[in-house]
Amino acid sequence: SSIRSVCERCVLRSYKIIRAHRGFILVLCNIGFPHQTNGKMPKQIMEIKDFLLTARRKDAKSVKIKKNPDNVKFKVRCSRYLYTLVITDCEKAEKLKQSLPPGLQVKESKSK
Repeated sequence: SSIRSVCERCVLRSYKIIRAHRGFILVLCNIGFPHQTNGKMPKQIMEIKDFLLTARRKDAKSVKIKKNPDNVKFKVRCSRYLYTLVITDCEKAEKLKQSLPPGLQVKESKSK
């Protein structure tokens, strides 16, 4: 299922595994576009404190904030994994947004 979510250019209904080496999988999708994935899903963080510690790591590159009608998702991209925190309280989400490290790139998006 994680291979299916890799492709943004196509639907990836049919795919062929070309090579698996050292935990990475090279996949050829139905339009012939190659994809590389580690075959693992993003990691979900349940505590705000743990998310802030992850966001302060040296390998943290950026944070994406996605606002939905019923929750707010914070996604921090580190070198190996994408870590996700889901918050249902808007006030807590606003406080967390204020307490993110200042040097970190923040991208905001709203639900469609």
